[in-house]
Amino acid sequence: MKIAVLDWDTMICNNDIFPQALEKFGEISLFPMTSPEETAAHIGDSEIVLCNKVKITREIMESCPNIRYIGLFATGFNNVDIDFAKEKGIIVCNAGQYSTNAVAQQVFAYILDHCSRIRQYDGAVRNGEWETSPCFSYFPIPTAEIAGKTLSIVGFGAIGKKTAEIASAFGMHIIISTRTKPRNCPYETADIDTAAKKADFLTFHCPLTDQTRGIVNAELLNVMKQSAVLINTSRGPVVNERELADALNNDKIAAAYLDVLAEEPMKPDTPLKFAKNCLITPHTAWAAYETRLRLFDIVCQNIESWQNGKPQNKVN
Repeated sequence: MKIAVLDWDTMICNNDIFPQALEKFGEISLFPMTSPEETAAHIGDSEIVLCNKVKITREIMESCPNIRYIGLFATGFNNVDIDFAKEKGIIVCNAGQYSTNAVAQQVFAYILDHCSRIRQYDGAVRNGEWETSPCFSYFPIPTAEIAGKTLSIVGFGAIGKKTAEIASAFGMHIIISTRTKPRNCPYETADIDTAAKKADFLTFHCPLTDQTRGIVNAELLNVMKQSAVLINTSRGPVVNERELADALNNDKIAAAYLDVLAEEPMKPDTPLKFAKNCLITPHTAWAAYETRLRLFDIVCQNIESWQNGKPQNKVN
């Protein structure tokens, strides 16, 4: 059985994960990256296609009739024409809940960055400001405790739950806003406007749907506290980027921390690139070594389950 891995570079950092575990499933063709023009040729006559973000369209599946299985190095599957795959009898499997710990960890890296000002104080020390201080303790930049602050969480799946668990350990007040009211939820629940209005930190962990696309807009931002911080590690299009940039530049909210954008890689004309108090990381929340290793293990387990006639994590 032939296996085409289309964008292996999205899985590795300095070659820290090895693809040999795939060899037991078939003959591997490994491609660092694959452009849309190269997709059909790279797949060729392979039965198994593994990818992260490469688009597997109707046209690609028609051009590569041997495809029987598509495995995703991701939870999202909007890069695959799921309906046509089902029509052709092609199984599509994703990898869910591999990044829970890493993404929740990054949320608190952002919160602690905002409250403890480690980057700014390191810069001040390197600039010699502490050396010239008349006082033993040099703290011209205000810091804050996160205990007692309100964290509003939009979305209460695995990552939302883990984020709430960590926030609880820090002594934060937690508000949950989700489409379906969770059962036996130990936290306050509210609609999104109320959650945004009360939030010191508003973090998004919801899927991208017609209802959530652009949900962070001028209307929502206008109800937030001027001292509030917005965090998005979910999907870029959840945010109306122009309206968020306007809110930041006009001091409607204090700051934004974003790991995802509407277009990735980031475009030079992204309105948030030079927005005031906007920190952007290049979609790294999921990318811890342990997280990627867990993801690779899930992908391998998915292939093995499919070959044994009991596919798991099917999305179609």
